[in-house]
Amino acid sequence: MAKIIAYCGLSCTDCTAYIATQKNDDKLRKETAEDWSKKYNHPFKAEDINCVGCIPTTGKHVGQCFVCEVRKCGQEKSIKNCAYCSEYICDKLGRYFEMAPVMKDNLEEIRRGLQK
Repeated sequence: MAKIIAYCGLSCTDCTAYIATQKNDDKLRKETAEDWSKKYNHPFKAEDINCVGCIPTTGKHVGQCFVCEVRKCGQEKSIKNCAYCSEYICDKLGRYFEMAPVMKDNLEEIRRGLQK
């Protein structure tokens, strides 16, 4: 499976919600819901754990996708992800990078590839 990088730099293809959706794996949905409920202090249910990745505009998405400011911005600018943005790194991304530095690493790797 080809790696899919979300606007923010999250690797969709490494996300358990994405994997559970692709494999139609109810056990993984349940495990992810339990894990995320503890981690994010939000009552996720197994049926909430369905996602095709944040780039597609149709299909199943975890609820956060619909309120994500980074996703909205990327869609408005019609970019592949934030690595392609002329305003990289913006304030919106900076907040995400503080929570998950791997997202920045993913986007930086893409930007290095663009400069070649």
